[in-house]
Amino acid sequence: MGRAQPLYLQIQKHLLENIQNGTWKAHHQIPPEEQLAKDFNVSRMTANKAIRDLVQQGYLSRQPGLGTFVTDLKSESSLVEVHNIAEEVRERGHLYSCNVLSSGVMEADDEVALRLGVRLGTQVFHTLIVHRENGTPIQLEDRFVNPRWVPDYLSTDFTLHTPNEILVTACPINDVEHVVEAVLVDEQTALHLEIDTARPCLCMTRRTWSGDHLISYARLIHPGERYKLRSSVHRNT
Repeated sequence: MGRAQPLYLQIQKHLLENIQNGTWKAHHQIPPEEQLAKDFNVSRMTANKAIRDLVQQGYLSRQPGLGTFVTDLKSESSLVEVHNIAEEVRERGHLYSCNVLSSGVMEADDEVALRLGVRLGTQVFHTLIVHRENGTPIQLEDRFVNPRWVPDYLSTDFTLHTPNEILVTACPINDVEHVVEAVLVDEQTALHLEIDTARPCLCMTRRTWSGDHLISYARLIHPGERYKLRSSVHRNT
């Protein structure tokens, strides 16, 4: 027979379920340690460990004298600049990982040919990658690259280097186009992002140029409740 789950993990599971299913929104105050210890018939030390671990993982934050609150776990990216998603996650003190779903060559269909500025049927590089933060999917990256400008793109180990890293190294980006819209996704996309098809998502369409060359076209899909986009404009007065 398998061993019973440690008591502190049972408390963590209870807390995470309330956070992830939306019962407890960002900034909601969770029950105090004393109440959790009583509810689960454990010591206060055990309840403290459950909370402490979730604080370290970024799900909760302690405010001295006030209590413990659910954090705003939405990952954030800039609408103006192109950043490496792995670096963004690590800068937040979280763990980055990814799943490479596909990597290969395909013939450009009508949409890809139009967006990438190539002829219909042209062979282009294609990657499909799920980016994760603390194990949770935050972005499905569906990217198409012109082989003429980045011929070694597919030789990359994308578990070690993101497409952004490779493109910026090969062809420094000087121009970028972003289009953002709210979407509902199909079953396959929902499966990749580990969400229900009824959950709203943000879809960012991004095209990048190096000099006069159109390098890449990507569809970046984010679960709406896990992601936010930011734009800042600084004007001299």
